[in-house]
Amino acid sequence: MAYKVELKAPALDEFANLRKQVKWQNPDYKTLKASIENSLFWVTVYDTDKLIGTGRVIGDGAMYFYIQDVIIHPEHQNKGLGSKIMNTLIRHLESCCAPGATIGLLAAHGKESFYLKFGFEPRDGESLGLGMCRFI
Repeated sequence: MAYKVELKAPALDEFANLRKQVKWQNPDYKTLKASIENSLFWVTVYDTDKLIGTGRVIGDGAMYFYIQDVIIHPEHQNKGLGSKIMNTLIRHLESCCAPGATIGLLAAHGKESFYLKFGFEPRDGESLGLGMCRFI
């Protein structure tokens, strides 16, 4: 199957639908639209014209970058698309980040080993302290 990889943001309705397919809750469309538009970099994957994968970079564009929303439609998982997205995101970040920049991410439960392959390390509390987040 030939997939098309693009370096552009997805359409709002397509992104909301993809998130729904992996059982992620969507905020209201106004919030989701702002989130899409304020991202620093996008990778999208299409099967013909249907969005089936995403990944993006958010952050301050200088010191801190976060990989967010690496999503593959359930029918297209385990075909190497997540790795293709991550490799594209990492290449982009390596080309634009200054020495000393931090690239972080929050892995979905059970997906931690996937990100180890790309050089990410868990914050286990030993050297860096534990990671935390708060949802509003």
